[in-house]
Amino acid sequence: MSKQTDVPALRTALLAWYDRSRRRLPWRALPGERADPYRVWLSEIMLQQTTVAAAGPYFERFTARWPDAAALAAAPREEVLAAWAGLGYYARARNLHAAAQTLALHGPPADETGWRALPGVGAYTAAAIAAIALDQPATVVDGNVERVMARFFAVAAPLPGAKRELHALAARFLSAERPGDFAQAMMDLGATVCTPKSPACAICPWTAACAARANGDPDAYPRRAAKAAKPERHGVAFRLERGDAIFLVRRPEKGLLGGMAALPSTPWEPDRWTRAAALAHAPAAAPWREIGAVRHVFTHFALTLEVWAGQGAAPSIAGEWSTDASALPSVFRKAAALD
Repeated sequence: MSKQTDVPALRTALLAWYDRSRRRLPWRALPGERADPYRVWLSEIMLQQTTVAAAGPYFERFTARWPDAAALAAAPREEVLAAWAGLGYYARARNLHAAAQTLALHGPPADETGWRALPGVGAYTAAAIAAIALDQPATVVDGNVERVMARFFAVAAPLPGAKRELHALAARFLSAERPGDFAQAMMDLGATVCTPKSPACAICPWTAACAARANGDPDAYPRRAAKAAKPERHGVAFRLERGDAIFLVRRPEKGLLGGMAALPSTPWEPDRWTRAAALAHAPAAAPWREIGAVRHVFTHFALTLEVWAGQGAAPSIAGEWSTDASALPSVFRKAAALD
């Protein structure tokens, strides 16, 4: 049996490394403790498209304010969205609140399939919860695990096309023995040793069997297809001021930043707005003056948002005055803070 196919030995080596080197994370149970499904679920939703460093403070604030699913379900959705502000990908917050209603009513699902049925819970998140919180065998593959698999097996196909192959390779390690610890060990290995650049192969528990290490170029994996340039969009945000307060609206429920408080704005289009066309979307008949622009990159496009300021006029649309811009999504928080 080759080193690469000796799965029991590889699992044993990785778990031994994990027992010595595991990360201490605010949502992670200590050795010997049983993981709380609520905390695992909340952390995995926050960690979607977000780093551990960015998610940590939000997780601490959420669990201090809403320590369980019943408390989160009982909170007004606007408060949950406001607490999420700055973390991005706001559909996660809407789905989080909706799923909390189900969890509060029926309790946590008993398996991966049950978790997969909740709003905002995809295949990876459901597998992570099943393994970590329920101690059930599940193949948990995030970006860290993809990188480990791509290097360990020297997978030639580029991402994202190689995702299915990498998942199948990770599934070779599936076992009923400590499934939660193994899943977290794989993620920790990718996050702390098999890092995107300059991996620390000398301290990796799998280095002797790693194909990319044997090839002498682990940095070449995972291979990635060339990224297309993001489309550009343009808009105008209207900062209507009254003393220390600014006028805010609620964005439509469906669409980007749905349900979030925001500055009034034009739609976001491929071309810059003419002044006459933009004024048709102004929230009040004010002497608007351009004070600058902010730029924000979303998942699928980059946005340049001109910011126009006006004072004293009465709004002609529904909204509210606020002296606190901290709960706005990042792009509108930038616009509100523009000098």
